[in-house]
Amino acid sequence: MAQKPSIPKGTRDFTPAEMVRRNYIFDSIKEVFQRYGYMPIETPAMENLDTLLGKYGDEGDKLLFKILNSGDFLNKADDSLLAQKDSNRVTGQISEKGLRYDLTVPFARFVVQHQNELSFPFKRYQIQPVWRADRPQKGRYREFFQCDVDVIGSDSLFNEVELIQIVDEVFRKLGIRVTIKLNNRKVLAGIAEIIGEASRLTDITVAIDKLDKIGLEKVNSELEEKGLTNDAIDKLQPILALSGSNYDKLEQLAGILTSSEVGTKGVEELREVLTLVDSLDLKTNVELDLTLARGLNYYTGAIFEVKALDMDIGSITGGGRYDDLTGIFGLKNVSGVGISFGADRIFDVMNQLELYPPEVTSTTQLMFVNFGPQEGAYCLKIAGKLRQQGLKVEVYPDSAKMKKQMTYANKKNIGFVALVGEEEMNAGTMTLKNMETGEQQSVKTEDIVRVLTK
Repeated sequence: MAQKPSIPKGTRDFTPAEMVRRNYIFDSIKEVFQRYGYMPIETPAMENLDTLLGKYGDEGDKLLFKILNSGDFLNKADDSLLAQKDSNRVTGQISEKGLRYDLTVPFARFVVQHQNELSFPFKRYQIQPVWRADRPQKGRYREFFQCDVDVIGSDSLFNEVELIQIVDEVFRKLGIRVTIKLNNRKVLAGIAEIIGEASRLTDITVAIDKLDKIGLEKVNSELEEKGLTNDAIDKLQPILALSGSNYDKLEQLAGILTSSEVGTKGVEELREVLTLVDSLDLKTNVELDLTLARGLNYYTGAIFEVKALDMDIGSITGGGRYDDLTGIFGLKNVSGVGISFGADRIFDVMNQLELYPPEVTSTTQLMFVNFGPQEGAYCLKIAGKLRQQGLKVEVYPDSAKMKKQMTYANKKNIGFVALVGEEEMNAGTMTLKNMETGEQQSVKTEDIVRVLTK
């Protein structure tokens, strides 16, 4: 009995029609990246585990897909560890590689390895899949594409502002209404300090990063479970509830964090970024959100998240400043900042809201009906010339029944069909049928490009 085909949970196949739409998203994002001077790179799907482990926090490490060593991978494993069923310790003996969790850590590794070939500040973009052993659910996949843009080797806050400009342009180009949420990890460090829990910054950020998903009550319960005192949790509440304009929040925050040097520095950075952003002609709202934490450990400054306004799907873009990510690979004091566009969530948003322009849903503009060997050969020559002039053209390969050929054109959403019989061949014309309206007209072969592109 034949095996029923399937794919792993949290992964997806994409049909040609879906890939046309996905490529529209990738191409739109890439075009904006290139306008700002970013250059493409690629890194391997797999990295050495020691490159990945310890960079994403304990929760991130649990979501890494590990790759078993080739050959008899159990041969070198410690029998006592196998008997204890200690998976964490055994993993180090049977697996040396893992699928990349994101594109940022591999980028840091890339920069260190290729530092002598690069010009700093180095501006790169990267569009590749990543993998996370997460629980599949709406908008959350185990394999998904990220479209990353980073600049490394510069401390300037102009870079943060430029990334906000890129977000604004990308989503205006795609037609998605979004809001950009902004915070700063220095502010969060200052908050941890003034509530008396400076050593628990990671616990605090991991918990409050879930505020939108699980609510304040559960966040507080998680903080209590992590060992924060009730007094510290009580002091945190009014800070998370600050309201008003961005500058109102900054003024209140500046007063609260007066005694924290790092917190005050974070407030100053936020004020500079927001002042520069306000001087630009952006169409996207930028909101200071003090509950935004971004749970990844390597962020040290500004952090960003982008939410779609017309669909509840979570963050569709995120990122931030990392002051020393390359330091873990031996290149100290090289600051960078970047953002990642979640292509799969963007794809889901655009599908649900039907935001694609009409020309994206069809790759073929014109199909020649095949009436037989002589007519087909004639159409092949005409099609070749039209392709050289920029049209997307097909010739139906078989002289099948007209109904079958028209059904094919309809299913592929081909806009126009050309009918060329003996009479048209002699006259140097073709009968052009508009597949949407059903209208037909006789067009000279030399005029077809003008007619289809007017």
